[in-house]
Amino acid sequence: MNAGFLPYAALMLFGIGWGASIPLSKIAVSGDHMPLGLIFWQFVIGVVLLGAMIVARGSFPRITAGSLRLFVIIAFIGTILPNYASYSAAVHVPGYALAICIAAVPLFAFPIAIAIGNERFSTRRFLGLISGMAGVAILVLPEASLPDKMAVLFIPAALAAPFFYGIEGNYIAKFGTLHHNAIETLWGASVIGMIVVLPLTLWSGQWINPMNGIGTPELALVASAVLHALVYAGYVWLVARVGPTFAAQVSYFVTLFGVAWSVVLLNESLTIYLFVALGFMLIGMALVSPKKTDA
Repeated sequence: MNAGFLPYAALMLFGIGWGASIPLSKIAVSGDHMPLGLIFWQFVIGVVLLGAMIVARGSFPRITAGSLRLFVIIAFIGTILPNYASYSAAVHVPGYALAICIAAVPLFAFPIAIAIGNERFSTRRFLGLISGMAGVAILVLPEASLPDKMAVLFIPAALAAPFFYGIEGNYIAKFGTLHHNAIETLWGASVIGMIVVLPLTLWSGQWINPMNGIGTPELALVASAVLHALVYAGYVWLVARVGPTFAAQVSYFVTLFGVAWSVVLLNESLTIYLFVALGFMLIGMALVSPKKTDA
């Protein structure tokens, strides 16, 4: 495969998988499972799956003090905080609306990049931010695409996930992942996250006992966790390879496939407001994303 084409192929592949995880998350919370319990088992599955990949490669990562700091940061801004927000919002917000909110990743990534010196200001990209915000505004307008009016109150929670992903992408771009590759980074973050979340899950009464039976919500959690581990490792690899702003374009495909998967898996109906909001978000991403010479 042509090296120049590889990042674009990766964007589409990651978008398909990440997009599918959105309706799967809604199915997972349909079993009355709480966010911390879901996040804990997501970490467990990630540790097992990514650990198996490391063993298969025959090279166990060298853990240093810097490694632990990296793993803690990635665990919190890459999974614990965004997934807690996403699971909380998924109870009330339709899958297609969650998919559109994910499109805000580059809209958050760009101003953060400017603030920490990763990018320079661009009028074109600023107009993209305005277009993206217009898309969110249309999405939450009264009489718009949200069937449950209470869902509007949870749109900020849905937007918290892309905000944290924007922070994470810029952190990786600025400081890198030390001597760790993407799989090692996500494995280490999953181990730290599992250790941190377990006592919180037990203390808050959000524990999910797998011995109580495995139904559709639990299977959706497993599928979502596997996709998260594979796609997220790929996303970290892509950020390190091409930078945070280009990598954030994955949200194009996450949004489009997230909407499509929501229609297929959740039987959600779409409205004209949804397409208008989606159009503004896609225009915003097109303006915010770098030109080919920037990538």
